[in-house]
Amino acid sequence: MARKSGIDIEIDRLTNSIVNVISGDILETEFHKVGKNEIKKKDWLFKWNEELANKSVHVYKMTIKDNPTVIQGLISYTVDNKFIFVNMVESAKFNRGVEKVYEGVGGNLFAFACKRSLELGFEGFVSFKAKTLLIDYYKKSLGAEVMFGQRMAITDTSAKKLINQYFKI
Repeated sequence: MARKSGIDIEIDRLTNSIVNVISGDILETEFHKVGKNEIKKKDWLFKWNEELANKSVHVYKMTIKDNPTVIQGLISYTVDNKFIFVNMVESAKFNRGVEKVYEGVGGNLFAFACKRSLELGFEGFVSFKAKTLLIDYYKKSLGAEVMFGQRMAITDTSAKKLINQYFKI
């Protein structure tokens, strides 16, 4: 169910959790499975309800701790053979572009995928398909490596860096 064109989320900067662009406040995030009724189609670019309909896909929302009703970003993944494959990842519309409210959303979503991989015994390994023009961008921002074509992987060392950046483990 991955989009044919690949992942294209902005990794604006790696932060500690997410950071309010105006105040500089650092806010802790939480991840929870998302329900179909929580996603308003008009608020998102991608078809998240299709992801939710697939029983093999895990869909999580990222929220600010103590404010679970406002979704900051979404991620869907499947558990593959010894790694997690990220199908889709998206920042909320108010966290995109030059007038975004929070920085660090994209990195936080990928750090969560790495954390889940580590918890499942996969050493943090995460794979995804990147848009061709963003391959070098994800190498630099996430420490991802090209596996073949547009398929990239975040391996154990880079995964642990992302996990330590965003989560207190």
